[in-house]
Amino acid sequence: MALNLKKSKESKAEPDLTVTGASAAENAQSSQEGSGAEGKSSQETAAGTKSTQEASEENTPMVLAENLVKIYKTSDLEVLALQGLDLKVERGELTAIIGNSGSGKSTFLNMLGCLDEPSAGKLYVDGRNLFKLNQKEKDLYKRSTVGFVWQNNGRNLLPYMTAFENIVTPMLLTDVSEKERVQTADELLDLVGMSHRRNSRLSQLSGGEQQRIAIAIALANRPKLLLADEPTGSVDRKTADYIFDVFRHLNSDYGQTIIIVTHDVELSKKVNRVVAIRDGKISSERILKEKYTNAFGTGKVNWMEEDTQEEYSIIDRAGRLQIPRHMLDELALKDNKILVSMENDKIMLSAPETKKEETED
Repeated sequence: MALNLKKSKESKAEPDLTVTGASAAENAQSSQEGSGAEGKSSQETAAGTKSTQEASEENTPMVLAENLVKIYKTSDLEVLALQGLDLKVERGELTAIIGNSGSGKSTFLNMLGCLDEPSAGKLYVDGRNLFKLNQKEKDLYKRSTVGFVWQNNGRNLLPYMTAFENIVTPMLLTDVSEKERVQTADELLDLVGMSHRRNSRLSQLSGGEQQRIAIAIALANRPKLLLADEPTGSVDRKTADYIFDVFRHLNSDYGQTIIIVTHDVELSKKVNRVVAIRDGKISSERILKEKYTNAFGTGKVNWMEEDTQEEYSIIDRAGRLQIPRHMLDELALKDNKILVSMENDKIMLSAPETKKEETED
């Protein structure tokens, strides 16, 4: 039997009825008015504090990474996965993270999910420093603040449960009523277009269907931050587009903050903001051009062929800049030296001139 525990109200002291110079009725009335005023003042103070906290949260980035370093050590080898990564993601953003294998993007995503810790640096999510949380606070964070969609569907769904049961399971760890759990699960199934698969198990679902159910599971406890690791990596183009449409719908219509790690070039070209990680640091960002922001679903854009985003290089705190690899290749540098000059309002980079040795006949 479930117990419905309610916080008991503290008993109030009876008014003093023996004070001279006033009747008992007057003193009782005065005490009640004072008590009422104090209660009202306390309520107003509490409301004001809550309002201030909410306003403060809204002004705080959802994600703030500062100089993150991660070193993986073996008996005779050290691997630098992150080398001073800095990143800020605002609330309500849809951001994609791209990079070659070993660039550090998955390491960063695991840190956001509280599945890994850095060797140095700070990481704040929803205003909290993740690396100062104790184990109990980490468990609560994973349960209520962050939702995770894995590439491997075996990590997303329990195979012996139906789609509906999988979505309900995370809510069993909360105080949500059974009626609300059922209602939320059905709403999420409808949101990802899988109501007709409500009673299907993992083996009865295609790869794309499994991934859509995985998104619903990740949203079950209404997380503030949704993380997706290669969500379209194992599906065909049509299914990948549908999955991205679900993410875009969640972001644009519900304000859901989403970070996606992906190798999918076409998907990344549709995202408002794309962050590229190279050698453990942010190397560049691409921002969707304004004329493409309302072009989704129109069929008028060739997302693979058109240049839909403006690319920006990133200067780190020390003033260092990662130059795109193809530009370095064109300079054909002989070593690691490069000439830097200022022309009008532009910084010019050029290869040093090589002196040709004169030979005598």
